Amino acid sequence: MVTSIEIHAIKIIDEVIYYSHLLKWEYMLKILKKMIVSTCLIGSIFNSVWAENANFDFSVTPIVDNVYSIVSPSFGLPTPENKGWNSNSHFVVTEKGVLLFDTGSSEIIGNEIKKAIKSVTEKPVRWVVNSHSHADHWLGNAGFTDTGAEIISSVRAVAIMKEDGQGPVDAFSRMTEGATGSTHVVYPSLLLAQGEKRNFGGVDVEFIFSNDAHSPGDVLMWLPEQKIIFGGDVLSSQWMPILTYHGDVPNLIDTLNDVVKLNPEIVLTGHGEATTGKSVKRDADLVAGVWKLVKEGYQENKKPNEIILDVSAELGPLYRPLYDNFDSEIKRYVELMYKRQQ
Repeated sequence: MVTSIEIHAIKIIDEVIYYSHLLKWEYMLKILKKMIVSTCLIGSIFNSVWAENANFDFSVTPIVDNVYSIVSPSFGLPTPENKGWNSNSHFVVTEKGVLLFDTGSSEIIGNEIKKAIKSVTEKPVRWVVNSHSHADHWLGNAGFTDTGAEIISSVRAVAIMKEDGQGPVDAFSRMTEGATGSTHVVYPSLLLAQGEKRNFGGVDVEFIFSNDAHSPGDVLMWLPEQKIIFGGDVLSSQWMPILTYHGDVPNLIDTLNDVVKLNPEIVLTGHGEATTGKSVKRDADLVAGVWKLVKEGYQENKKPNEIILDVSAELGPLYRPLYDNFDSEIKRYVELMYKRQQ
């Protein structure tokens, strides 16, 4: 019989392995995980019929006449409560079919997204863009193989996807206690070049690379005629920009400032509600401000805890009211940026 402590330990270890990829810890954690798994009959827990009967409410939010969003109500890691649905998808209805941006974190979720799209149009999904390699944005690809959709991403993002392989599917199933079910891994087959432009069913689209701002190979999608940008996890709305261990902070600042120059009227993000270019400017200034204070503090031989106090005192009054998670996230910001100085 699997105990709740064992299940909780496995979930924590998987989250650390998948999200942090701290190589000097990863080998030890994998061994520890195997030791835990070998002592329990864990398989029966995750073959739950709950995955088959998961009830999702994938409502569609109109953005403009031909652009729609499917916004997840959850922010954070996949959990039993959110059943793995923790990221947004957006789609464009064109003359010749649907262009979809991100497919969610499981085949179940991909199929639910497909149903939601059918509530708007009977046109098939002909093109899928995966914004980046984090599994909550692309494991739903399998839901679109029957439409013959062309699945698109960057070379670097696909390389990470293939490196991770089946691991994210198994990790998400464990973190959600089986709610994400079994997912057939489908990788993008069309690889983008930096600055590539295409016309999808009469809609002009430009692809922007962030130079690994959030993760290796991030892709943003820009509709120049409608001045709408799809940002994946590079762009944010009510939450602070998501910094990661393998992201590049200076490139994030540069990318955010480049997006500001486009003067977007609508910004569609990987998590949270639709927003405007003002949010991108806010994010650029915040990240640049923290980066500056961390660099200065490091040069003055200050410890991370001292710098956290400096950042909170100097930037908190302005930015705390602008984000839902300033106080919970600023410590992680400083610690991650501090490591970049070493």
